[in-house]
Amino acid sequence: MAPTISPVQTSTSMPKSTTVVVVGAGIVGLVTALNLIERGIPVVVLEKGRLAGEQSSRNLGWVRKTSRSARDLPLAIESDRLWAGMNERVGGEVGYKPAGIMFLATSDAELDVHRKWLATTDGLSLDSRIISPKEIDELVPGGRGGWTGGIYTPSDGRAEPTLASSAIARAAMAKGVTIVENCAVRELSLSGGKVSGVVTEKGEIRCEQVVLATGFWSRRFLGNMGIPLPMLPLICYGIRTAPMEGPTEIAVGAPNFSFRKRADGGYTICQRGAVESPIVIDHALLGMRYLPVFRDGRKLLRITFGRAFVEDLMRARRWDGKSTTPFEKERTLDPRVHAGINAEAMRNIRAAWPAFEAAKIEEEWGGWMDITPDSLPVICNLDRIPGLTLATGFSGHGFGTAPAAGQLAADLVTGARPIVDPTPYRIERLQ
Repeated sequence: MAPTISPVQTSTSMPKSTTVVVVGAGIVGLVTALNLIERGIPVVVLEKGRLAGEQSSRNLGWVRKTSRSARDLPLAIESDRLWAGMNERVGGEVGYKPAGIMFLATSDAELDVHRKWLATTDGLSLDSRIISPKEIDELVPGGRGGWTGGIYTPSDGRAEPTLASSAIARAAMAKGVTIVENCAVRELSLSGGKVSGVVTEKGEIRCEQVVLATGFWSRRFLGNMGIPLPMLPLICYGIRTAPMEGPTEIAVGAPNFSFRKRADGGYTICQRGAVESPIVIDHALLGMRYLPVFRDGRKLLRITFGRAFVEDLMRARRWDGKSTTPFEKERTLDPRVHAGINAEAMRNIRAAWPAFEAAKIEEEWGGWMDITPDSLPVICNLDRIPGLTLATGFSGHGFGTAPAAGQLAADLVTGARPIVDPTPYRIERLQ
């Protein structure tokens, strides 16, 4: 079951026309809509299920620059800046707190990975630094130690997935955005090869431009149009504890667990060293593209074969505007909790910091992630269909970079100067 978000009253009616339709009411789609309406551009956001019902409410809430790819760092840096002003911008609470993020190493080899990353950040004025075992004990007291060292970025932070999307949605609606839930987009309407609207299960909306911010579902939606987008799924699992006394406000990531303080006084915990990799048909179609990912991350992957394969096999890959789509048959992806992975997380964290022996688990969940071959998102205008902009494939990083990613998508829609260089995010790199 997904974490419960702060409730939002969305629209019960759908206009017949607008300027831009954003498909997907996850946090990236919502930030895109907010940026567009702030520029005076009418926007309708359409969501097949409920607002922030999938990964936008199920992620861990980290807002980090640490260990980002050099190509992705400018987006992360801009997102930091935008997160800092988000409460004032939206007139609500998103839970952002720059309390720092620390990654721990259990060997020199692991620490060297952090040193090499740090060397790539020269000239960016980051406050990241390598720290000693003594500094770890001072910053996160009460642990049993045994760490070789770590890397610490004091300006990294966190926000609350159960608050942020809701606050952004309310602000966008207050400024004039229409958000319609339980309304799947079946296909685009094209006139002369250009976007002229969207066909939904509730009828057609005429528009000039569309932003596709549909996460895991983007490959299937584009595939129906004959547009290839390489993407494979992973599932990350999370745990919420009851309010408790913990060791620090700093978010901590060790090789086999992570934790971060929540606004409600509890902690969000995960097994950082294990994500589920359910085998689906696309593994046969795309596997060669992902060989480096499988090689480098093999120890993290818990490969499973079974239910997910059958469910994926049964989802249609072709339909028209009159047909019921996979998006209507499966409004919200809600994977069953992998009890073994979460049990590992609790064992590992309790062994490292005894304070967590008293932790009471109140909620557990899983969330599907849309992983591209290079783990970078696709944020670009699609040249072959004028009027279509993509903002998808965030590979588990979408929440943290959403403020800048949504602004970049809006920049591309309007032709404004982009907040960061969009070149690393073009779809052509994957085709």
